[in-house]
Amino acid sequence: MTAIYDFSPAAADGTPHPLAEYRGQVLLIVNTASRCGFTPQYEGLEELWRRHRAEGLVVLGFPCNQFGAQEPGDAREIAQFCSLNYGVTFPVLAKVAVNGPAADPLFAHLRRARRGIFGTAAIKWNFTKFLVGRDGRVIARFPPRAHPRALEDAIVAALRQLAG
Repeated sequence: MTAIYDFSPAAADGTPHPLAEYRGQVLLIVNTASRCGFTPQYEGLEELWRRHRAEGLVVLGFPCNQFGAQEPGDAREIAQFCSLNYGVTFPVLAKVAVNGPAADPLFAHLRRARRGIFGTAAIKWNFTKFLVGRDGRVIARFPPRAHPRALEDAIVAALRQLAG
């Protein structure tokens, strides 16, 4: 079985970003977009990151242009948008596909590990969130409508767990 730590998605600059560097931490992995109705969730994601990073939370944003072409920018434009508009300091990696044959392997793994509503594997829209425990297992999947504040209890519970 593939572990979350086996993946090295591309950083915004195109270099490998090995998830192994987060071993023992809690990850919140989110497919994001700058022109989406859910884009203001960047603010809530940043709040979670700032409030819990000292306890071991890492928020990782993955821009995605698969839903309504809501992330048309390049890496520089995306980083600038996130920083200027929402004060984002958590890692925002390279733009990815999350569904289909060109899906990033990390998102293919996440979709298999935690299915969505009615058992569907496909990600339905931007700002789908995956919570990964300290042991590298995918704990939960949250729909785009789930505001980051609504994830607080699940994140705190995951942070209290010891790495396996």
